[in-house]
Amino acid sequence: MSIFSIGLSGLRAAQSGLYTTSANISNVNTPGYNRELLQLSENRSYGVSVDGSERQFNQFVATRLNAASGSLASLDTYYSQVRQIDNLLSDERSGLAPVMQKFFSALGQMNSNPADPSARAGVLGTATTLASQFQSFDNYLEDIERSVNAEMKFEVDSVNALTGQISSLNREILIARSGTGDAPNSLLNQRDKLVHELSQRIDVRVHEQKSGSYTISLNNGSPLVSGDTAYTLEARTDNSDPTRTAVFYNDVAGNQLQLKENVFTRGSLGGLIEFRSKSLDTMRNQLGQMVAVFADAFNTQHQQGTDLNQNPGQAVFSTGAPIAYSNADNGGDAAANVQITDSTALLASDYDIRMTGAGYEVTRLDNGKPVTANFDGATNTLTFNGLSVEMTGTAQQGDSFRVRPLVNQAQNFEMLLTEGSQLAAAQSNASGDNRNGLALLDLQNQLLVEGRGTFNQAYGTMVSTLGNQINVVQANLAAQQGLTEQLDALQQSESGVNLDEEAANLIRFQQYYQANAKVIETGSTILDTILQLR
Repeated sequence: MSIFSIGLSGLRAAQSGLYTTSANISNVNTPGYNRELLQLSENRSYGVSVDGSERQFNQFVATRLNAASGSLASLDTYYSQVRQIDNLLSDERSGLAPVMQKFFSALGQMNSNPADPSARAGVLGTATTLASQFQSFDNYLEDIERSVNAEMKFEVDSVNALTGQISSLNREILIARSGTGDAPNSLLNQRDKLVHELSQRIDVRVHEQKSGSYTISLNNGSPLVSGDTAYTLEARTDNSDPTRTAVFYNDVAGNQLQLKENVFTRGSLGGLIEFRSKSLDTMRNQLGQMVAVFADAFNTQHQQGTDLNQNPGQAVFSTGAPIAYSNADNGGDAAANVQITDSTALLASDYDIRMTGAGYEVTRLDNGKPVTANFDGATNTLTFNGLSVEMTGTAQQGDSFRVRPLVNQAQNFEMLLTEGSQLAAAQSNASGDNRNGLALLDLQNQLLVEGRGTFNQAYGTMVSTLGNQINVVQANLAAQQGLTEQLDALQQSESGVNLDEEAANLIRFQQYYQANAKVIETGSTILDTILQLR
């Protein structure tokens, strides 16, 4: 060991320290950058060894931050979507309560003078407006659903792009490590940044292999990234319902498997799916329930009266028909035909019917609870919650059917009468008879919705349900925002660049460099002195 080799090793170490510090300062605002520290070790042969620059990265903190960011993205997406419905309900021009009040008010005016053409025309006009308003409201909700389907496809495409980049970085990192043995910090930073972005879109689990490669999987264990291989997702038509978009997983054998919605509990994709199932579906079913009950009750009562031409009353309103879909994976050729048998027993829910070894099982989709259904083997018909479902064809075990009795009710809500004289206000041919008109007016006070609520109360339930959902999401969003900020601050305290600290390091390494240069200068002076002695 010589004084020159010791000094030179110190110069190299100081120079490496200046490079590391300069890199930290230059990347102070670079997203995903983790600050680096110079690693030195003693070398008995020539002084000091430079072992490279180690990035300050805490995998435990990063995992917690990714999970928190995913939950925050989910809540933020849910909130932005549900606000669209809230804005509609709070708009006086599109609200349903005022038009219902105007309709019943016009009905009351007609009852004051049943033969007055202008009063009858007023009832027809408000009835047409009522049907149109319900249609517009449902069309708006349907537009939101189409938008959600499109956004789901965008999110899935983004996930595929991210997993593809992560798998490529896995390969580059392994190549870099096999060539030099050093950790390629720049590539590692890029990969961790992409993992963070992926966590904001979808709920994932990250495992680091001994080789340094990442394995990323969904929360059900299905891998998205394994080494340099990426497995893709696809957003396409739901097997259970052709009007909806679902997420499918492409496995290693090339099979497409539809993923359950509970796989997506975090991330913006999870927020979209949760909004659709918990808020949008609920709102459309509550709206359809109101229409079905109102139209059925009004038509039934109206047909018990006599119009101005002394003819029996006709149906005043028409609504959409219940629908049922056979799952695309069904092995049999069975189909389900749905009819509403008792509108007052309808619940604001869709259903799944599944053929099992013990027969048919019915499940509510809004809460996942089983439904008690009666099966008539003679007619092959299931009856439950005001519905009759006739099964035709042959069902195999495991076949399923999606029943949506209410989703189209408001969309096809229309006024059928064209003349005021067709309104059946009387129960006889006597002039001035308004007994049926009074019975129609009294419908607004009857507990017809699920047998426990009036029409106004049902609408109030819609508003309060949505309001409660918004309040809960707001509270959770604020709490999650605070947690995410704390974790981000913790991550930055370990991995972020502090300019004051780096400025001090510049001075320290500069002095370190000058001191080692002085060592070499001293060694040269000593050598010159020894040579002069000869």
